[in-house]
Parts: sequence; structure tokens; C-alpha cells
Amino acid sequence: MKVVRAEEADAGDARDVRLRALAEAPWAFASTAEREEAFDDDEWRRRVTTNAWFLARADGATVGLACGIPEPDDGAGRHLVGMWIEPEFRGRGLADLLVAAVMAWARREGATFLALWVVDGNDRALGLYERLGFEASGERQPLPGRPEVMESRMRLLI
Repeated sequence: MKVVRAEEADAGDARDVRLRALAEAPWAFASTAEREEAFDDDEWRRRVTTNAWFLARADGATVGLACGIPEPDDGAGRHLVGMWIEPEFRGRGLADLLVAAVMAWARREGATFLALWVVDGNDRALGLYERLGFEASGERQPLPGRPEVMESRMRLLI
């Protein structure tokens, strides 16, 4: 098992795993499989090279991902988005490796904190983030594009 930072040549792998994530857990993300299936190859290459995408690989396949982006409202932070692991590979430490990769990237970028949003009811993700030291900020919002679903913001000083 390993985690690698995606490069332009990995855009196809990033696309495939992201679409599997959106299909397997549509309730957990602010986007949809239908929306992202429409992205062309240029858009996938742009996404992978513009932000910090990390791919989890195991048994010769790409089985998970996490992405780091600039914190939208605070230049001192970075934001963890798109975290997902194939169900059969959960519980093997890949989530820890993905978060660690995003955290290391955020530190290299000079960030002082890493933030994320976790959807209500995603208890497994919430447990992971709490175990890694993330704390609830008290901020809550409807999941973008799905106002019936709420999410909570978490932060970790790095």
C-alpha cells in the first residue's frame, strides 16, 4: 500500500477513482457522478495539476484519493476534500496515509491549519478525523447542492 501525489499522467486514474467515490457514496460529496462524468480529459488534467491530488494504491490498483486545496476564506490554511477509499480497502491504514500526505503538503505550503467538512451521519469519517486530532469548529452548513444534508467543519492545527 502506498500513497502518491498525482501527476498529469495520473489524471485517468484520478478520474476513475473519483467517479467510483461519487457512485459509491453520493450522499457524502458536494458533487455528483453525472456532473463529473461530463468533464473532458483536459479538465481532469487541469484538476490534477492545479490542486494537490493524492492517490492510494494497493494490490496494483488505485483504490482511494484525497485532495488538498487552498482554504477558501483563509490563506493561512489548506482544505482536505474528496477523501474516499474503496470499501474493501477500508480499515487497512490507507485513510491515515492519505490524510498524512495532504497534511505534509499543507505544511510545505506554509499552512498553519488543515480544515475539512464532514457530512452528518458519516460516522466512520468523523471517527477517523477525531482520532487524527481534528476538532469540530462549531460551523455547520447545508452540503452544497443538497440543502437537506448538513455538514460540520473540522480543523487541525499543523
